[in-house]
Amino acid sequence: MPGIEKSMADFVREHPDLRYAFFGGKGGVGKTVMAGTAALWFARQGKKTLLASTNPVHSISSLLGQNVFGKPTPVDGAENLHAFEIDTSETIERSKREIREKIAWFLQYADLNTKADDFIESATMNPAFEESAMFENMVDLMFRDEYEVYIFDTAPTANARRLLGMSKVYSLWVQKMLKSREEAKSLREMLSFSKKKEKDPLMDYLLSFQDRMANAQRLLTDDQKTAFFFVTIPEALPIAVITRFINWFHDFGIPVGGVIVNMLIDNTILQGTTDEFVLNRVAAQAEHMDTIWKTFDGGVRAIVPLFEQEVRGVPMLQRTADMLFK
Repeated sequence: MPGIEKSMADFVREHPDLRYAFFGGKGGVGKTVMAGTAALWFARQGKKTLLASTNPVHSISSLLGQNVFGKPTPVDGAENLHAFEIDTSETIERSKREIREKIAWFLQYADLNTKADDFIESATMNPAFEESAMFENMVDLMFRDEYEVYIFDTAPTANARRLLGMSKVYSLWVQKMLKSREEAKSLREMLSFSKKKEKDPLMDYLLSFQDRMANAQRLLTDDQKTAFFFVTIPEALPIAVITRFINWFHDFGIPVGGVIVNMLIDNTILQGTTDEFVLNRVAAQAEHMDTIWKTFDGGVRAIVPLFEQEVRGVPMLQRTADMLFK
């Protein structure tokens, strides 16, 4: 069987400035466990670390056995580690308030009598609005720069793709808005009898937002500071999901750190009395591991076994870290 060319530990040693690590993959493969494991490992290297969930369906509180919802919370029994399940509902309501204020302010500046509420529902009913709000919250965390390392437990891959791609999408949108606004402003000044140039608050906002998105994109595409790790299990569907999306992350410039294989059954424990069901699972996993070695040639960073008990709590996370970073 092929071996791991560059382990997770090797990757981190080669990237001493790594600050933002994202863990994603198909639902049910152990993204939260691997994110929590990595966060604990970095914290025990002496780095102030934040484990944050950008998945609307949070699991970190369950993983740690303590409530970390709504604010960064010190993790019991883990020095240097804080955890945070982002309050999606609070984020959305805050975003709605901000949008209402911006629209009302824009309509007043543009001398339009239309009520802001006429625009609010259409602006906030977009299916991607929740992800947009979550992206804003994630970027806020990164910009505050309060931790040395940020570990993000993301939503399933398709959602994570949209979430992380928003910096580029926003940048393109703002560029078009700026161009349109500049044209409108020039026309307004041409038609005005006054030669006095008016302050344009909308233009100021767009320029500020452009700087913010440019900064976010710089961080998310910095291959020394950022890495996205795909988590899979040795089954066909999770492997196919990664295969489908991994090139998209490359195309968007988001650095891919590699692939982590989770829940591999240790075939050295097999005996003549081993149940046929287990033997069949081991045989099937062996076939899928062949696919993983071929498909992600050189990209596998770690293989984590299927433990005899659920990974939950700091002691089990430490046991998992011993496998993830060995």
